[in-house]
Amino acid sequence: MIIREARPDEHPAIGELRVTAYRSLGLLPEGSGYADTLRGFGFGTGSDCTVLVAVDHQSILGTIAIEWFDATSELARDETEADVRAFAVAPGGQGRGVGRTLLAAATECARDRGLRVLRLCTLPAMQAAQRLYETAGFSRTPELDWSPGPDVSLRAYELALTGTKIKS
Repeated sequence: MIIREARPDEHPAIGELRVTAYRSLGLLPEGSGYADTLRGFGFGTGSDCTVLVAVDHQSILGTIAIEWFDATSELARDETEADVRAFAVAPGGQGRGVGRTLLAAATECARDRGLRVLRLCTLPAMQAAQRLYETAGFSRTPELDWSPGPDVSLRAYELALTGTKIKS
């Protein structure tokens, strides 16, 4: 498995992988407007994101986006912080360490950029993801929990990047 930045020709496949992964976990009902957000996140003009992919023999196994701070950031408070977004592993890649490896790569990318904190949100139902975040050193920040819409509540987590390494 190789972790690298996504290529423009891969953007449609990455978008579909995100939607498929969320749907396979029962987190994205048919007709949800969030599917379009997942498909395009990090690819538009003016988007200040780094999108990483895990690939194996030209197959995309997973993806993670690092959204660098700007005024519209969900959680990042200033230029020393970034948000993890659109993190998804294809159903066939789950349970194989793809997610942990992608999270470690995103952490290194943020650390290399000199950031102090990496933040993310997760749905309460994403218990496997929460275990991954906690074992990777993220801690809950309930004061940053929020709701983007009716019947949707998000749990916030953060990782201090100083001296922290995630085992891949």
